[in-house]
Amino acid sequence: MKKAAVGAQELALLRFVAQSGPLTVGEAAERFGAPQELARSTVLTMMERLRKKGHLTRKRVDGVFQYAARQSHDDLLAGVVGNFVETALEGNVSPFVAYLAESEDVSDADLAQLEELVAKLKSKKGES
Repeated sequence: MKKAAVGAQELALLRFVAQSGPLTVGEAAERFGAPQELARSTVLTMMERLRKKGHLTRKRVDGVFQYAARQSHDDLLAGVVGNFVETALEGNVSPFVAYLAESEDVSDADLAQLEELVAKLKSKKGES
């Protein structure tokens, strides 16, 4: 079953939870919400929405709910990118690659990683 889409602020919170590990609402409000001037109640509402959409789990630990991401941070990002390619780019990765080719923000490390990924794709195609 496909999980419900999330907004930009929800995605930022979801990424934070995925990177930080299980968190209480209070911890998330302090470490994620406070720097963005979000009230604890706003963070709670967002976490509950993410839970109801299937992105977070919660369990009671010592009388307090702890929330955790259902996916690792890497899997979460892969899903976001996949959704972007399928919806915004209609499954065509060429516009994304063209964007990268035009960008001046691609570091040497990013370029090396991209080259490794292209080599991996070529290797897969050779195996088929």
